[in-house]
Amino acid sequence: MLKTTRRRLLSLAAVLVALGLIWVGYIQWLIHAAQFHSPSAQARTAIVLGAALWNDRPSPGLRERLDQAYALYEDRKVDRLIVSGGLDNNGATVTEAEGMKRYLIERGVPADEVIEEPEATSTYENLLFSKAIMDREGWTDPIIVTHQYHGARAVDIARFVGFVDPAVALTDSQVMWMPWHKVRETLAYTKWIVDKLRMKLVGSAF
Repeated sequence: MLKTTRRRLLSLAAVLVALGLIWVGYIQWLIHAAQFHSPSAQARTAIVLGAALWNDRPSPGLRERLDQAYALYEDRKVDRLIVSGGLDNNGATVTEAEGMKRYLIERGVPADEVIEEPEATSTYENLLFSKAIMDREGWTDPIIVTHQYHGARAVDIARFVGFVDPAVALTDSQVMWMPWHKVRETLAYTKWIVDKLRMKLVGSAF
């Protein structure tokens, strides 16, 4: 009896490990595939997803996103930039949005073409709150600016909050340790799927 139980537990463990590996592979495939969501010619607004500030200045990783957004603006692929991010819990005295706007203004983008969204504390809120700004102004078809590893989840969230055909402009990172971020993103994507199902179930109850 003990041997039978042990074999069953080992078999179950093997199945769980196999399912886990399949899931990780699927998420990594989604991450890779996100780079093919090319921007539309009608996309005149870019949404830059926030990340940490260091001493009230964009961190090296965040600067990579901002430089990607600046390149879109400089090439006249977009007319305006929404910078989204609230106040960090790391001692920052300004919001991510304000720090991002300052950086872009220093690079030469006119202040009135950088719109702050200063409340978001997650990717979901980045996109939800930015959509509210776009709806208010009558803007459509955004380009979402973020890192390559983050693009798949950003696109899925954008669709969930109501963007019809979101595109991404993704940048690789020269300053982040990608093995860590890809593992972290696998966990974050899994959490997002759980959260999305929960929100759908709650919504269907009304």
